[in-house]
Amino acid sequence: MSNVKAVDCETLKEWIDNNEAIIIDVREVHEYETAHIKDAILIPVGTCSAESIPHNPEKKLVFHCKAGIRGGKACEVCANAMPEKTVYNLEGGLDTWIAKGYPVETS
Repeated sequence: MSNVKAVDCETLKEWIDNNEAIIIDVREVHEYETAHIKDAILIPVGTCSAESIPHNPEKKLVFHCKAGIRGGKACEVCANAMPEKTVYNLEGGLDTWIAKGYPVETS
């Protein structure tokens, strides 16, 4: 049984600061180049699979997109393929991250 949970920006920032999360950005290349969370790994939602994501049992796996829809789809795909792993979708996506004043990088 898949296990998908939502995570808010504040919690994700704590996880990042404590090196507790792998961040997967499921947007398209041009969106990622415009702005992305530091160290986020770009894997567009159309190519996202359990095989395409890094595996580290010590870290939480967090997906995000612009507003949360594509991130949720990627979570479902990966959670169904890895039922033993809890995966997280960033609530509100990068839009909310930016609105709350958290840092982003550009390519």
